[in-house]
Amino acid sequence: MSVVITGMGVVSPAGCALDSFWSVLRAGRSTAARIEDMDLSRHKVQIGCRIKGFDEVGLLAAKEARRLDPFARYGVTAALAAFQDAGSPTPDPARAAIVIGNAVGGRRTSDDETRKYYEGGPAKVNPLMPLINMPNAAAAGLSMKLGWHGPALTIASTCASGADSIGYAKMLLQSGQVDVVIAGGAESIMTEVTLAAFGNLNAVTTSRNETPEIACRPFDKDRDGFVMGEGAGFVVLERAEDARARGARQYAEIAGYASTADAFHLSMPDEQGAGAVAAMQGAIASAGLSTSDIVHVNAHGTSTVANDRAEAVALHKVFGPDGPPVTSSKSVIGHLIGAAGSVELIATVMAMRESVVPPTANHEQLEPGMEIDVVHGAPRKVASGAALSNSFGFGGHNACLVVTPV
Repeated sequence: MSVVITGMGVVSPAGCALDSFWSVLRAGRSTAARIEDMDLSRHKVQIGCRIKGFDEVGLLAAKEARRLDPFARYGVTAALAAFQDAGSPTPDPARAAIVIGNAVGGRRTSDDETRKYYEGGPAKVNPLMPLINMPNAAAAGLSMKLGWHGPALTIASTCASGADSIGYAKMLLQSGQVDVVIAGGAESIMTEVTLAAFGNLNAVTTSRNETPEIACRPFDKDRDGFVMGEGAGFVVLERAEDARARGARQYAEIAGYASTADAFHLSMPDEQGAGAVAAMQGAIASAGLSTSDIVHVNAHGTSTVANDRAEAVALHKVFGPDGPPVTSSKSVIGHLIGAAGSVELIATVMAMRESVVPPTANHEQLEPGMEIDVVHGAPRKVASGAALSNSFGFGGHNACLVVTPV
């Protein structure tokens, strides 16, 4: 049973519309910049990939927006954009589902209200805080906005959350439980506390605060950590026969999905990439394809030393020395954590539809010993065919999706 994408929506540092998002990715232009709206003078980390132009999207009323943490505002907005892009389908509300990936929840709300408590005492804390910062706030808000009564779920598998949400949505449709699913990921955790924590963890680059546009450099020999990003990416999924029946546009088929766990370490990947290998092989097999059918890979590619090295090992084990071209969207939009997998899946679909692989920004020289083909410098034309999107998260969560042309 084929499951297809009939709508897509993004809120990202590269733009809050599909065309602007794709244009910046295709150009390989980093969106990293110094963070000016926080006092980071004592921080190791002073840069990030921030959302710009979000107010102009206009899909949420002011009152609705005030009752949502930024992560949920981004998520509901991107989901509504995908819904409109799909032609605003009208399924039986009891057979319409929502699956949203999120790693943290309302981090900005939590930090702001904690600050109010210590500065002004208990009476200053917003009584709605527990509702605004709950991880399922985006799923709840979207279900109420659309009036959908089917499952409204939140998946938390850190940096694999967005990809897992789409994979789970595919399974819901194939099971026959629902007829339409909106799925994706949303995240906004760029706060003073979070940036301090990631800086102390040595996961985020701290050496290029003065040159943020060249800070994130996946698979490059001089990489030293990722750049934090924020945003959301959502797709509308339907069974292919249902999409055809209502004359809906079909962007691509979600042909394969697999999820595995490293069972290795909370922050470090398995150096041999065993879990990543199993996830890639499982997704390709579930799509009924072989490795030779994959024409490009959107890598997890964080720009951390350990992650990129482990992913390169895994890619070589799966595809051999002559594997498909590899790119990393994080070089342009930063690491969107729980939203990374879904936003990058949308990037993968757009690349597949144009048969063009965007370049990996700032990649200049492959780390010695890596045997992968990283696209850099300029976009690369490829043959039409299937593509693989990788998402590997803290805690050893791995999720891979395969998309094919329709």
